[in-house]
Amino acid sequence: MQELGPFRVNSDGKTLYRNKFSWNRAANVLFLESPAGVGFSYSNKSADYENGGDKSTAADNYVFLLNWLERFPEYKGRDFYLAGESYAGHYVPQLAQTIIYHNLKANKTLINLKGILIGNAVINDETDTIGMYDYFGSHAIISDETAFTIRKYCNFSPDAVTQSDTCIDATNDADYNIEAIDIYNIYAPLCFDGNLTTKAKKTSWQNIDPCSDYYTYAYMNRQDVQEALHANVTKLEHDWEPCSEILKGWLDSSSTVVPLLKEFMKLKLRVWIFSGDTDARVPITSTKYSIDSMKLPIKTKWHPWFHQGEAAGFAQVYKGDLTLATVRGAGHQVPSYQPKRALALVRHFLSGKPLMDPSRR
Repeated sequence: MQELGPFRVNSDGKTLYRNKFSWNRAANVLFLESPAGVGFSYSNKSADYENGGDKSTAADNYVFLLNWLERFPEYKGRDFYLAGESYAGHYVPQLAQTIIYHNLKANKTLINLKGILIGNAVINDETDTIGMYDYFGSHAIISDETAFTIRKYCNFSPDAVTQSDTCIDATNDADYNIEAIDIYNIYAPLCFDGNLTTKAKKTSWQNIDPCSDYYTYAYMNRQDVQEALHANVTKLEHDWEPCSEILKGWLDSSSTVVPLLKEFMKLKLRVWIFSGDTDARVPITSTKYSIDSMKLPIKTKWHPWFHQGEAAGFAQVYKGDLTLATVRGAGHQVPSYQPKRALALVRHFLSGKPLMDPSRR
């Protein structure tokens, strides 16, 4: 409702307007609220909210897909792609691995997986964290001294148990500074009044309203909306939330998904990683460092890619056909901030066509 779907919510919290750059213009899109407890998804066992994790999420999502394909068999055998952002840097590769495993175990194609697309994705904890603080430093969010101290005295490896007082003081200083802006888009305005309006404000696909979270929350918790969506039929005791507050435990979280990406490349799955370049939470520096840790030779060197005559971002392709692409002017939720460029990107991904620099043809 705020990113790649066909509709967005007006400021009155009860009416919609069309997103003319929704991804269902490029493909049939199936949205999955996952894990159980997120959005309208739920479990009959409250213990599931306390014992979640990467492994159980992948297993549950796989069962859901199989059941969905049984319910809609006309989609069986079609090319299938997985996409997600942020912590879906775990969910997507882990679900892809589960699909591959069961296809091999059954000795047939149960789900015709062709590729994965992950954006501003959590990939490798150590390099993700270093890259975040380096981004803060290179974008004048923290001082050079703070950036230097973090680089010198902090250890973000998976084996690190504690941090020095010097490191903690420096990261606390960084945390204080980032609170002044939106970490998910460092150049975006903040929301100062999330109250609904009697009359819907004028909308613009170029500038998402920073208070959209409040409008979407109000809309998704309307009884008539839930009835129209056939959602919340069990009458959950909690509201629909953009981020779940009922998940209390997470039992397993891999420190890296790099081995999975390497596995997919060997199997010749299409692997694309994109990054909105104004996101500071999982910024382009984090993604670059995580890919660099794979030590892949470069196939197509860093170059601009264009949409409608304008540089939409930059891209690089590695041997094994892993593609890294930035989206210029986009924050963490790329389709929210640059919907036109995001749609162009996903169309390239689905077609398998590289993001070309026309000046180098």
